[in-house]
Amino acid sequence: MESLNFLDIFQGISTLVQGFSTDPKIAFGRIFLMALGVVLLYLGRKGVLEALLMIPMGLGMATINAGVMFFSAYDPATGVNVVAGQAAQQLPGTLFVAPLASDTTALMNILQINWLQPIYTFMFSNGLIACLVFMGIGTLLDVGFVMARPFQSMFVALFAELGTVFVFPLAVALGLTPGQAAAVSTIGGADGPMVLFTSLQLARDLFVPITVVAYLYLGLTYGGYPYLIKLLIPERLRSLPMPMEKTKPITSNQKLVFAVIACVLLSLLFPVASPLFLSLFIGVVIRESELTYFFELFSNTVLYSSTFFLGLLLGVLCEAGTILNPVVLKLLVLGILALLISGIGGILGGYAMYYLSGKKYNPVTGIAGVSCVPTCAKVAQKSVGPGVVVLPHALGASISGVITSAIFAATFIALLLPKG
Repeated sequence: MESLNFLDIFQGISTLVQGFSTDPKIAFGRIFLMALGVVLLYLGRKGVLEALLMIPMGLGMATINAGVMFFSAYDPATGVNVVAGQAAQQLPGTLFVAPLASDTTALMNILQINWLQPIYTFMFSNGLIACLVFMGIGTLLDVGFVMARPFQSMFVALFAELGTVFVFPLAVALGLTPGQAAAVSTIGGADGPMVLFTSLQLARDLFVPITVVAYLYLGLTYGGYPYLIKLLIPERLRSLPMPMEKTKPITSNQKLVFAVIACVLLSLLFPVASPLFLSLFIGVVIRESELTYFFELFSNTVLYSSTFFLGLLLGVLCEAGTILNPVVLKLLVLGILALLISGIGGILGGYAMYYLSGKKYNPVTGIAGVSCVPTCAKVAQKSVGPGVVVLPHALGASISGVITSAIFAATFIALLLPKG
């Protein structure tokens, strides 16, 4: 041993020290993302953000930016082997995932090295994980809330897509391509798997930051929307009791027929989103068919394992070199704007129903049209006066919001996906 350099042993520190001289932006970005990951984990643990997603995402984000090491045999970003005879070059990278690997030989090489690469390649980059989450969500949805009040529910849900409609042209005006603009505008639908699916189809180069921004902001809806409700709806209207309704009991067979017809009809109209429609409604069908073993499998094992790996992968994809894209600032602004305007749109829908019903409809219910099932429905119920029950109406609007978000995403993909 001619000389011992302790930084050669502790390569995470070594790459950081070298980064300050070669690329300070990435070095400072790594430190910032490590700190941000810890903060997200803490906020998830405290219940400020969604713990199921933010705890694995936060730890993954912190670890991926700490665990950077040097590679000389191959490029860790693409998996391409270094040409024999070339001067040895130390390239920083990790042993987690290589999202840029596309060459078949290089990908096979990376699949045997990076421990999360198989999940990323076979579940994440093709949208399978979004479909699995939707299957789990489907088993938890009672479409009877929509069937009992179809007009009210869909009416409010359409108003709650205002953020999607408004942000799309704004994003194009800010310099994003139509595909990128469509992907970021779907954040207004507050449906994480839908944003992931749309981004993979229309903005593959930006799907990592778009999806990360979407899930970060969706975690804030539970804490932020109550303040929006208090700002826009006076207390006397928040305390308005919903009128007693005579609704016919809806049987499981009727719900089953609704799910089958909706799935087939929506797939016929929007084939490009049929994987999502099938995933959502197969969950509903399992629920209403009383297939106990399937129900337990999808509502627990599939939903929670998919959510875990979704959060973990989103975290490890937040490597400084990947996430520090100049366009990310635009995505942050457009994402929060989309959710804010959708929340306002939902409340406007609630006000519209208030006047259409002869001032009997509690406008707070409108916020539930921003799908984010069941979070926004819970926000609506939490924000009304004591003794006021709006949850059945809110769940109907929230479930309708999932359908309208899928329709908007499918429309964007059908119009903007390159043909041929």
